[in-house]
Amino acid sequence: MAATIIGAVTVAVWFYLIACRGRFWRVPDGAVAVGPSSSCSVVAVIPARDEADVIGHAVASLFAQDYRGELHIVVVDDRSSDGTAAAAHAATGPADAADRLTVVTAEQLPAGWTGKLWAVRQGIAVAGLQRPDYLLLTDADIVHAPDNLTRLVAQAESGGYDLVSLMVRLHCRGFWERLLVPAFVFFFFKLYPPRWVADPTRHTAAAAGGCMLIRRDVLERIGGIDSIRHELIDDCALARRVKATGRVWLDAASDTSSLREYRSWRPIWDMIARCAFAQLGYSAIALVGMVALMIVIYIAPPLLLLSGSLWGALLGGAAWLAMSGAYLPMLRFYRCPALLAPLLPAIALFYTAATLGSAIQFWRGRGGQWKGRYQAAAS
Repeated sequence: MAATIIGAVTVAVWFYLIACRGRFWRVPDGAVAVGPSSSCSVVAVIPARDEADVIGHAVASLFAQDYRGELHIVVVDDRSSDGTAAAAHAATGPADAADRLTVVTAEQLPAGWTGKLWAVRQGIAVAGLQRPDYLLLTDADIVHAPDNLTRLVAQAESGGYDLVSLMVRLHCRGFWERLLVPAFVFFFFKLYPPRWVADPTRHTAAAAGGCMLIRRDVLERIGGIDSIRHELIDDCALARRVKATGRVWLDAASDTSSLREYRSWRPIWDMIARCAFAQLGYSAIALVGMVALMIVIYIAPPLLLLSGSLWGALLGGAAWLAMSGAYLPMLRFYRCPALLAPLLPAIALFYTAATLGSAIQFWRGRGGQWKGRYQAAAS
């Protein structure tokens, strides 16, 4: 009887997820609406800490934009030790490009700020001197497609959005990347269905920090970056602030991508452990609830096949088949083999363990670790 009840619950949950949660599993394709070319001014702000290997590619891709409006770039060198600033300067390309690039050195990190947001704040202060229409907040490892900025501005202008964001295509070539990276985006869109994010009648708000275009006046209206200075998951925090008074749009990019490689399971684990417990509000109760849900939704279905209960096995098999089918569009998006779909329960177990690891790091006073900084610690 217990196996049958658990099986019925898992089937009901997957019916809800597939049929009623904004069709999150249908991966958006980055098909941003393109209207008349805009001449709105934009300043791109790139925080960078020890990013010499990738920053040049990011800057060069911005200089290669086919955007007709005015575009300037501000790189904030967050006290790097590897020549990040020099690499950014070396990527200027055309003779006039150097005049459109400003590289500043970040000041010492004050208490109460995360490192990235402190760097972003200083970049925005420099950008604000030009009074641009929009700010493009992006990362040092992001290579932008030539028409990316044109499409982002067109989406904001045509849809009346205050913040438009793209989940860039993460690096997905090696074994561990192909096994684990698509699931990261799958889980993110399950938490924040893009259709719900864009729906002004829903409270769901999210953005992807690698590529966010925001109206400058809206950022000033919500109190600037200072209003989220302590947030580890700064992109979603910013989206919540914006959506409280405006409109937000989120999609997935097929041709704007990240160069950051994950050559083993460990850096993916660290990526999750850095902020997963922050997503749960540093709550032990929320952590227990999350683990219980992950077990019921992902891990129970294959275990029910071994329960010895006919109905339990049938229901567990149906739930496993449903989750595998829902995962297939994401695997196709990342050009990964469909044979990985049935492995989603094992992949979910990995993410659950990494979330537990995130809580343990927080309780040990080593939470939010990034580039030598521990940015979240238990009091």
